[in-house]
Amino acid sequence: MSKPVIDLIIPAYNEEASIGLVVADIPRDWVRDIIVCNNASTDKTAEVAAAGGATVVDQPRPGYGSACLAGMAHITAKKLSEQPDIVVFLDGDYSDHPEELPLLIKPILEEEMDMVIGSRATGAMESGAMQPQQIFGNWLATNLIRLFYNYHFTDLGPFRAIRWDKLQALEMQDPDFGWTVEMQVKAAKKKLRCTEVSVTYRRRVGVSKVSGTIRGTIMAGYKILWTIFKLL
Repeated sequence: MSKPVIDLIIPAYNEEASIGLVVADIPRDWVRDIIVCNNASTDKTAEVAAAGGATVVDQPRPGYGSACLAGMAHITAKKLSEQPDIVVFLDGDYSDHPEELPLLIKPILEEEMDMVIGSRATGAMESGAMQPQQIFGNWLATNLIRLFYNYHFTDLGPFRAIRWDKLQALEMQDPDFGWTVEMQVKAAKKKLRCTEVSVTYRRRVGVSKVSGTIRGTIMAGYKILWTIFKLL
């Protein structure tokens, strides 16, 4: 592949304090368009993202997957000749390091991979960046994927890159917590060439809307497990 066209999708719900930091740290020489999907925010997430040079797409329906689907719809609406080669997903809470984006692209360019997951499990993680229930949930989910689909992942990390045509072929649907695992399970079922790279992970800015609450943790865990089994 020659120099690829890369678009970046960032789902963001009330990330006013962090989204500017995320956008500022993205290596612009690698990315054509930064698409911040404003997911029913009640703060100034959209304004801060736009001020940083991002394209803001509003998605009033709450849900992580809903925001990501809105970003995909924005890309799909472009002419075929203007659609990207690769799409990268990145959270808007500044827990990942946006400057590590080239690490995720490299296996696609040099090893002909279809999808690359940024693994927090194998990378350098700041103490307290992930809650114990998150670590256990990732371990359980990735081991179930290995058991049922014979694909080896160590994480359901949100920082990921995938060829645009392969992403479209997955026919993603999940509107909320099951988004990341749905992508990985469907990639396994379609026998995509997948790999992981170690990424650095730090404590997020603000409080997590998922792991920061008991209800969010339970709902996310249930949805992840349900998604794995429903796709069998």
